Amino acid sequence: MNINATLFGQAVWFGVFIWITMKYVWPPIQKAIADRQALIADGLAAGERGKHELELAGKRSADSLREAKVKSAEIIVAAEKRALQVIEEAKLAAKVEADKVVVAAQAEIAQATEHARAELRSRVAELAVAGAERILKREVDAKGHAEILAALKQEL
Repeated sequence: MNINATLFGQAVWFGVFIWITMKYVWPPIQKAIADRQALIADGLAAGERGKHELELAGKRSADSLREAKVKSAEIIVAAEKRALQVIEEAKLAAKVEADKVVVAAQAEIAQATEHARAELRSRVAELAVAGAERILKREVDAKGHAEILAALKQEL
């Protein structure tokens, strides 16, 4: 056999093989490679989006935490103000009650003083009558001299 014919036959069959490969085998391989590249690109893009969303979620959670701290501080301040207000209201109510008690006590003292004065007047009147009896050495008629005794009570 001739080496040139063999080389030529092998070259032709190699060309046919390349043509069949390029026509029927290569397009599905190219499609599979393109699909795989698209899948990888989508995966990388999704990873970047996830990373970005994670950063945004971290920022949102930090903002929410900051807001919660501010709101809790406001609530605490409001509670402290309310507590002070309740204390002031209690003090005012206690003062009003104390004033009522003082007024009632003063009224009671005034009433007791007036009662004591009235009793003292009657006792003084009795003592005056007893003294007048001793001085006059006779019995003074209390009913008969009621006007004089009433005037004496008023003077005392």
